Amino acid sequence: MQVKALSDLIRALARADWDTADALVGEIGRSGWVGGLQVIGAAFALAVHQRFEPDATPSEVAAWVAAARSQYQEGDTLPALEMEGLIRAALGEEELVDNVPVETLIAAQVFILGQLLLEAKLAPAELDEFVSEAEQLAAEYL
Repeated sequence: MQVKALSDLIRALARADWDTADALVGEIGRSGWVGGLQVIGAAFALAVHQRFEPDATPSEVAAWVAAARSQYQEGDTLPALEMEGLIRAALGEEELVDNVPVETLIAAQVFILGQLLLEAKLAPAELDEFVSEAEQLAAEYL
């Protein structure tokens, strides 16, 4: 059930189905994110590597984060520096997330993953392949 819920979350993010995504985040959260950090982390890393070049500059990452955050003026806004750090960590600067609280890490990864998936406009078959690849990558760490 947990892996299916995580895969469903990735699919909901890609469709901009925020009600389903919120419900799934709640469901996964109640189970303590068992395996969730790995699956979401794997999907996050894949999406970051598809969007950004390995040598993306901090200013390129900051510009993308600023544009993504500017689309959402309501509710709690995730901290820009942590969001930038997560992206840059996925690109190789792992130390940038050493002090990010787990709750912030999960929320920022889900938000960024959703934005990257929307930007990628994956066809259904591409999304299936993306989810499968994320699940396989996560399984290596479970």
